Amino acid sequence: MKLTSYTDYSLRTLIYLASLETDRLCNIQEISDAYGISKNHLMKVVHHLGKLGIIETVRGRNGGFRLALPPGDINIGKLVRQTEDGFYLVDCFNPDTPNACVITPVCGLSHILREALQAYLHVLDKYTLADIVKSPEAYRELLFKEIQ
Repeated sequence: MKLTSYTDYSLRTLIYLASLETDRLCNIQEISDAYGISKNHLMKVVHHLGKLGIIETVRGRNGGFRLALPPGDINIGKLVRQTEDGFYLVDCFNPDTPNACVITPVCGLSHILREALQAYLHVLDKYTLADIVKSPEAYRELLFKEIQ
């Protein structure tokens, strides 16, 4: 199972925000610089995380964004479900595409892959952002080199 860049950037954004020492606002440029990733992609990610209520955005000259929830309330499995387009491990899982596989009616692989996907998501459901960022200071040391 491979996560999309969108989900990866969503997770990285939340890790960055959870690593902040205070409840200060940060901006897209900060995160883009820290990770070396596209500012344009991050704008879409931040907008979506705001719509989900995971981050709080403040408009204006001194605006920015921060976590809207404590890290312990941000479930990783739920976030992955909200940021992935679909979990179509094989073409026959996607109802929106024509299925060219002739063995679909009798295939024994699909139920195995569905079970594997459920197990994968079940593991992610056990963890929160707080579990990932247990040592915020270690993340700050790596992410905030220019700021310190």
